[in-house]
Amino acid sequence: MKAVVTGLGVIAPSGIGVERFWPAVRDGHVALATVRRYEPNPYPVRVVGEVRGFGPDGWVDPRVVVQTDRFTHFAVAATTMALDDAGLDPATVPPFGFGVVTASYAGGVEFGQREIERLWDGGPEHVGPYQSIAWFYAASTGQVSIGNGLRGPSGVLVADEAGGLDVFAVADGELCRGASAMVVGGTEAPFCPFSMCCQLGLGLLSTNEDPATAYLPFTAHAAGFAPAEGGAMLVVEDERAASDRGANARAVIAGYGSTYTGTRCFDRSAEGLLRAAETALADSDLDAGDVDVVFLDALADQRADAAEAEALRLLFGDRTDRVPVTAPKSGYGRCYAGAAVLDVATAVLAIEHGAVPPTPGVHDCRFDLDLVTGTARRADIRSALVLSRGQHGGNSALVLRRPDPITRGGE
Repeated sequence: MKAVVTGLGVIAPSGIGVERFWPAVRDGHVALATVRRYEPNPYPVRVVGEVRGFGPDGWVDPRVVVQTDRFTHFAVAATTMALDDAGLDPATVPPFGFGVVTASYAGGVEFGQREIERLWDGGPEHVGPYQSIAWFYAASTGQVSIGNGLRGPSGVLVADEAGGLDVFAVADGELCRGASAMVVGGTEAPFCPFSMCCQLGLGLLSTNEDPATAYLPFTAHAAGFAPAEGGAMLVVEDERAASDRGANARAVIAGYGSTYTGTRCFDRSAEGLLRAAETALADSDLDAGDVDVVFLDALADQRADAAEAEALRLLFGDRTDRVPVTAPKSGYGRCYAGAAVLDVATAVLAIEHGAVPPTPGVHDCRFDLDLVTGTARRADIRSALVLSRGQHGGNSALVLRRPDPITRGGE
């Protein structure tokens, strides 16, 4: 059994919808800007990646809008995009054979802050009843499931940024156990004062106030990442089920690996990332020589970047400086559990279009890596490796492969 991606839905600072997101990422557009969703003056982090121009109207039932947080609005909208892209009507799939699994980092924190303010100002009787569900990490999974009638295996993973790859392993497992299709992904909306205080405690956010230079991974100037909101939702199907309905398989979920190396132990993450990547490649029946591009975790922390570069050196050996690597997120920010999901979506698009998108803003990589900068690079991409680390010790890797011709709509 192979799991194949048949639909993409993207909501990101670089664009709402694949048709806007891909050109912006391919061309190295920088979508970072001064934050508008909260008053920035009390906080040292000013430059973030916001999804501007998005509203739930037309995407989310008005009754659901008032019950849920912005991160759930993103997930519901992106799921609609992904289902449309896949040409898949959930009503045509046995309901217990269609599930949803999401990754979350911040949950419904904006909604939660509002209700905490009501509690503080007016007492418990002023806290709305929907606080009990809107803040919860699984809120998006629930609303996607309810709204689309998906009654199959479902859940949420809270594993920091690494969870954005872990969800694909969960979905693949459910397909192996008999599910026909899964909605998979993660979205975040972490911009409110309370959430920002939590993020600042990590000590990893960039305080650079220039959007062009705020997020510079793998350079001598790396001094933290720019946080972002947004994410992506994908439709992943059993290859045979997709072929039987004539669907176009956009990529194969070929392999996955994960490790845990300890909270904030970036020096250990080199071995952790290496082992995760080796496991993912073995799971794919590939070796390091088969990798055509790597989508980097790119924390923009000097220690973390050095560890990731070392993992690649150990993985590729004397090929290290000849394997294209990239971090498109430097142009739109790191949206926590949605970050790796966006990388997966970008990798699918890169495979389809034969182009490796650049790492915006970065010109001089301080490591012996073939970091793609400036403009997109044409490439025949048969397999892509995506890396992700959680700030609390998780390391995950996912391999995507270009579908064989027979996988494309049953040809």
